[in-house]
Amino acid sequence: MGVAARGADASAKEKHSPYVLEMHGITKSFSGVKVLDDVELTLRRGEVVALLGQNGAGKSTLIKILNGDYTKDAGTIIIDGMRVEMETPRDAIARGIRAIYQEPNTVSELSVAENILLGRLPLRKPRGSGVPIVDYEGMRREAMRVLNMLDVRIDPDVEVGRLTVAERQIVEIARALSAEAKILIMDEPTAALTDREIKRLFEVVEGLKSKGVGIIYISHRLEEVFRIADRVMVLRDGRNAGIFERNRFTHQDLVRAMVGRSLVQGHLAPARPAGPAILSVENLSRRGCLDYVSFQVRAGEVVAFFGLMGSGTDYLAKALVGAVPVDGGTIAVDGVPVHFKSPGEAKIHGIGLVPADRKTEGLILEMSVEENITLPSMDKLTRGGFLRRDEKIAVASRWVNGLGIRCRSLFQPARFLSGGNQQKVLLAKWLARHMKVLVIDEPTRGVDVGAREDIYGILKRLAEEGMAIVVLSSDLPEVLRISNRILVLYKGRVMAEFSGEDATQERVLYCAMGGVS
Repeated sequence: MGVAARGADASAKEKHSPYVLEMHGITKSFSGVKVLDDVELTLRRGEVVALLGQNGAGKSTLIKILNGDYTKDAGTIIIDGMRVEMETPRDAIARGIRAIYQEPNTVSELSVAENILLGRLPLRKPRGSGVPIVDYEGMRREAMRVLNMLDVRIDPDVEVGRLTVAERQIVEIARALSAEAKILIMDEPTAALTDREIKRLFEVVEGLKSKGVGIIYISHRLEEVFRIADRVMVLRDGRNAGIFERNRFTHQDLVRAMVGRSLVQGHLAPARPAGPAILSVENLSRRGCLDYVSFQVRAGEVVAFFGLMGSGTDYLAKALVGAVPVDGGTIAVDGVPVHFKSPGEAKIHGIGLVPADRKTEGLILEMSVEENITLPSMDKLTRGGFLRRDEKIAVASRWVNGLGIRCRSLFQPARFLSGGNQQKVLLAKWLARHMKVLVIDEPTRGVDVGAREDIYGILKRLAEEGMAIVVLSSDLPEVLRISNRILVLYKGRVMAEFSGEDATQERVLYCAMGGVS
């Protein structure tokens, strides 16, 4: 039905609503699991409502319903006093809803003006011709108009690929303004920005508010929420957990609403007897990513880094194996400084990475299970320049059986395995090489409950066998469950370290959102 405006029978109250957006009783389930349960959200014209919640709280699902990516199972959406149905993203755009994400959705090869008018390029008919062509002057005038409205100085003729991330986001905002957006969704827009760029972005947001644009702002950074939000709405487990007015809440109020009033105590694994430090990291730094990170991991210890989006955990995971550059700092294995500039070199020193994106960075999907498991160990499976085929199959078979990897055969392409079994293959490829240090980024992302328990069991067993394990995760209950110590990362800086009874969901999350322990 597209954007079905059910306005004919809209009540007088709806027609004269002070809100540009109302979402009432929004409910959504996937495969029988309710992910949104009777959720309410309202947004006034010229207002910023911050939407907060832990991972899995339902923020993304709610926004995708508003954006037309998902359809709701129940509930009502009202825009400008009229009931509407959002069945496709096109419906949302037609209703004046635009979204801006952490990664700008721009076309690098096109100019700023072309990006602002993308999909709405003005046309004109040349004299003596009936064939319309693009009105480049008109396009440039419109681009300049909205850029001036935002009070920004960006050349409308420059290719977008030459702009910074912050400038590309402003181009997206200009596109929304040109399209007369009523509602702007900003999802973690500052995660890749510098402090100076964030300040400029917030100035643009204030300008949008003055023009009556309603803004839904999603962020894990509480100091931003205090700076920019008129109201804060918190989701927890798919339900409304609190609505707070400006200047009437504290950091603790928001964190308590996110984790629940009955605060869950941590369940860190007991600290192991002090063994030798297998991995020692000192002052690892990268401008804008890591701020002099230092830590040690002992034999048989699981040390977890907990951080939210933009915290730097993803960069730290890659830096520990040389997959990304650093400006300074040292890494030592067994007390010996090591230097490497690639995961292949890190492997030689006994450090392996299980990346967060297993399909594009961890596995070669068209290769078989056997080939993926043995790939890092090919030098050990070759003698005199000849591959020992029987031993290669035996190694893969040993780990398929040992980790309970479900596959039709060793020769089945990894592409056809479930997410949990793909993750086990990634673990197996480093275990087959007998690494000293295992770095694992988001260990259970996208796996089912059964596979999650299997992976926790594998990590526990590896620690008991003396491996040093570094876990990086945005899943707080996971971190509390499987680690001996937790280091909290925020904007690339270690904000706090927790062990034993010190660790609660509230305390850890408070530090992860910029609070000082």
